[in-house]
Amino acid sequence: MKKTVHVVPHSHWDREWYFTTSRSKIYLMHDLKNVIEQLEKDDPYESFILDGQASLLDDYLKWRPQDKERIQQLVQQGKLIIGPWYTQTDQLVISGESIVRNMLYGMKICEAFGTYMNVGYVPDSFGQAASMPQIYREFGITDTMFWRGVSDDDVKCTEYKWRGEDGSVVNVYQIPSGYYIGGAIPEREVELAKFLHQEPFKTTWGRSATDQVYFPNGFDQAPVRENLPELVDRMNQLYQDEYVLQFSTIEKYIAAVKARHPELEEIAGELINGKLMRIHKTIFSSRPDLKAMNTQIQHYLVNVMEPILTMAMQLGFEYPVETVIEIWKLMFENAAHDSIGSCVSDTTNEDIYMRYKQARDISMNLVELTLRQISTAINNPQAKEITFTLFNTYDTKRNGVIEAEVYLPQKEFAILDQSGQALPYTILELTDQTEYVLNQGNILDPVKEIYLPEKVYKAKIAIETTDVPSMGYTQLTIDLKGDTSAPLQEITTNTIENEYYQITVNSNGSLDILDKTNQVLYQNQGIIEENGDDGDSFNYSPPVKDFVISSIDAQPTISILQSAIYQKIDVAFTLRVPKDLAERAEKKISASLPIQLTIVLKKQSQQIDFKLTVENQQVDSHRVCVLFDTGIASKFSLADQQFGTLQRPVMFEKEMALWEANKEQWNEQPIAIEACQSFVSLFDASHGVAVMPQGVREYEIVGEAFDTIRLTIFRTYGFMGKENLLYRPGRASGESVIATPAAQCHKTMHFDFSVAYFAQGFDQANVAQRAKQAVTPITLYQSAEFLNSRLIFTLGPVEPTLPANYSLFEINGNLTLSVLKKAEARPGYILRLYNGLLDEVGHATITFNHPVNVVETVDLKEATKEALLVEKNVVTLEKIGHAKFVTLYVE
Repeated sequence: MKKTVHVVPHSHWDREWYFTTSRSKIYLMHDLKNVIEQLEKDDPYESFILDGQASLLDDYLKWRPQDKERIQQLVQQGKLIIGPWYTQTDQLVISGESIVRNMLYGMKICEAFGTYMNVGYVPDSFGQAASMPQIYREFGITDTMFWRGVSDDDVKCTEYKWRGEDGSVVNVYQIPSGYYIGGAIPEREVELAKFLHQEPFKTTWGRSATDQVYFPNGFDQAPVRENLPELVDRMNQLYQDEYVLQFSTIEKYIAAVKARHPELEEIAGELINGKLMRIHKTIFSSRPDLKAMNTQIQHYLVNVMEPILTMAMQLGFEYPVETVIEIWKLMFENAAHDSIGSCVSDTTNEDIYMRYKQARDISMNLVELTLRQISTAINNPQAKEITFTLFNTYDTKRNGVIEAEVYLPQKEFAILDQSGQALPYTILELTDQTEYVLNQGNILDPVKEIYLPEKVYKAKIAIETTDVPSMGYTQLTIDLKGDTSAPLQEITTNTIENEYYQITVNSNGSLDILDKTNQVLYQNQGIIEENGDDGDSFNYSPPVKDFVISSIDAQPTISILQSAIYQKIDVAFTLRVPKDLAERAEKKISASLPIQLTIVLKKQSQQIDFKLTVENQQVDSHRVCVLFDTGIASKFSLADQQFGTLQRPVMFEKEMALWEANKEQWNEQPIAIEACQSFVSLFDASHGVAVMPQGVREYEIVGEAFDTIRLTIFRTYGFMGKENLLYRPGRASGESVIATPAAQCHKTMHFDFSVAYFAQGFDQANVAQRAKQAVTPITLYQSAEFLNSRLIFTLGPVEPTLPANYSLFEINGNLTLSVLKKAEARPGYILRLYNGLLDEVGHATITFNHPVNVVETVDLKEATKEALLVEKNVVTLEKIGHAKFVTLYVE
C-alpha cells in the first residue's frame, strides 16, 4: 500500500548555541526575509513552519518592522505557521509557571498576527515532563509532536497516546529520527533515487501506525529550500509505486492520521528514554552558577514579586503589566533548551548571564519600590523613627525567625509587634556606614525636621516574628530606647538544638541529626564528596579512572555561634584533590579545594538550612556532591515535577538490562540522575527525609540499599562537546573544537539548600507545602527618612491611609499554592493551586479578606470554565486528584 508522505518545510531556529543570539538574529533577518518572499510567490510552496516559537517574530520585527503586515497576511492565509510557544522551552529544569507563561505569551503574540499552530510542538527539548499533557489540555491542545524521550522499546509505533502524571491524555506524533531527516534531499538523480530507501526512512516509516508519514524538510538555522517543489515532483516520479509526496503542515498531517482511526498504544509519565536519541540527563548541573541563578530568579518571580504586585494592586496601586512581561521574556530566552542546558559556548553563556542579571535586577527593584509604596502609606499610630514592615507571600499566617539586611542607628533597640509584644533579634553582621549614608544629601525639603542618627550601621539581622498575616503584611515598631536583642555568642560544645532537632557535628565534619519528634537519629549527614567529571556541557560522565575524595577524610575546622533564636555551625575543610583528570587517573594530589559548609538552625524551624561555599580556583573537570543517608532502603525516590509529585525508580532495571545487552544500539546509558523542582525525598510509612535545593536541582539515590540522597552541588568541564563518554558513547554532542574554560568555574561559588526530617509518611508531612515555604521568604522592608537619599532614591511625601495589618486571603487545606498574579485580560487576579501529594485527594478552603464578586475556574488561557459558589467570601475546592492543578479567577 502506498504511503502518503507529508512534506513539511520548516527551520529549527536555535536562538543561540555555539553561536550567540546576535549572530542568530543577523541570519534570521536574511533567512526569514527569504521565507516571506518565497511564500508570497504563486507556486506549490504552500507553507513554512517557524519552529513553533513566536520570539522569532519579536526578534525579526524589532529590526524589520516594515514587514509586519506581510507577515500578518501570510499567517492569516495559513502560509506562515507560528506558535504556540514564545521560545522552545526545556521541560525538566524549567518551572511549571515558566512553561505556562511561555506558552501563554507565545499564543498572545501569535493571535495578534492571526492564529497559532494548536500543537504542542517541541522538536528538540531534552525529554518530556510528566506534567505536559495536563498543561497542553488546559491550553486546549490535544496533540503534541516531539522527538526526544521515547524509544522502540517503549512503543511499537510512532503515534501513540501519552498519559501525564495527573491522568490527562494527549496524542503523540513522534518525529522518529529527528526534525532534520528531510533536510538533506540530494540533488543528483542517482542519490535521489536511493534516498527514501535508506535510513532513517527505511526503519522509522515502517513504525507508522497508518499510511501517513511525516517528512520534515529543514535543519538548524536552515534557509528555505527554493527548489523543493521540483525535488518533490522528481521524487513522486522516482517512488510512484511506494509513496505520494505532498506539501503539508503538521496540523494537516495529524488530521490525516486521525482520519485513519488507528488504535494507539499508551505510554505514561515523564519521557526520558535515551536509546534512540540523546536526552542529556545530567545537563541539569551544567554551568551550576547559571543554574543557581535560574532557580533563585524563578522562585523570586513567582513566590515574591507577583504576589507583592498583586497585593499592591488590591490596595489601589497600579500593576506594571509590561514590566512583568519583559522580565518573563528574559527568562523565556534563557529557558530555551540549549540556553538553560548551558550546552553552549562561553560567550553565549555571557549573554545568558546578562539576561538573568537583568531579570533579577528589574524584578528586585520593582519589588523594592512596591514595598516602599505600601510601607510608607501605612497609617500606624505606633510608628516611630524607623519601621520594619514584614510581607508574607505565603497563603497561611506564619511565625518564625527571618533574616534581613537593614540600616541601624545603634546596636541595641527593641522591636515590637502590633500588640506591643517584644520580638527578639540577633545581629549577625555589622558594618559602620555612617559617612556613606548620612553624607549623601539629595533631600527634597531641607526645612523639614527628620530624624538623623549619629551613627548608621549596615546590618544583617535575624528577627523572631509572630503572626505575620497570610498573603499580607504587618508593620513592626522600632523603639530605640528599649532592648530586645539576643546576642550571638561562640560556644565550645559541638551540639546545637531547637524544638525539633539536635545537631551534633562530629570530629570529621559530618553531622548526627536527631529528629526529636520521633527520636530517630540520622548519622553521618552532610558528607561532601568530590570526584572527576570527564563529561562536557551536555553530560556529566565519570572518568574511566576516577578518584573519589570524601570530606570525612579531611581535618575540619569547626566553629559554632548561638543566640536564643539563631544558631550556626561553620565546618571548614581544605580538601586535597587532583588538579585535573590526568592527575586523577594517577591518583595524584596537588590542588587545594577549600569548602565551608554552614548549617543554620533557627528557633521553631522544622528545616535546617545549609550554605556550601567553595573556592574553586585550582581544580579542573570535577564534581562536588553532598550526601544525606536516610537509612530508608528505597526502590523509588519522591520528587516534585512542575505541578505535583512523582515517584522515580532509583535504578532503571529494564532499561539497564537492555543497555547491557545492546550497548551499541543506545545513544545514552539509562542512568537515574534526575532533576527536581524544589525537593527530593525518601520516605517509608512512618518517617522520611527531604532535601530542598535552591541552586543546582540534580540528585541521585545511591548506597547499597539505595538509601542515600546525593545532591549535586556543582560540576565543571572544559569543552562544549567530547566523544566517547562512559555515559554517552560515540560522537560528541555539540562542537568538540569549542573549549569552555569559563565552565571550569574558577571562582568562589555559593550554593544553598535545606533539609527537613519528618516523623510521618509523605502525604501526612505534605512535603510540597514545606518546600514551597522554604522558597517563599518573609520579606522585610525598612522605612526611615534618613535613608531617603541616593542610597534608595528620594521620593515625595505619601498620604498614610493603609492599615497596619493586611491580609488578601488565607488558604487552609492540603493543596499547594503555585501562583498569584494579575489576570491577563481582566481586572482581577489569578490563583493556581495543585495537589502535591502522592495518594491523598486534594482540598482547600479559601477565605478572602476583601469583597468578592466573581470566582471562576479558568483554563490556562484564563478563559472561564465554571463559576464557583462563594459563601461569605469563602470558596471550597474539593476532590483535586493527584498532580492536578486548578486555576481560579478572582474579582
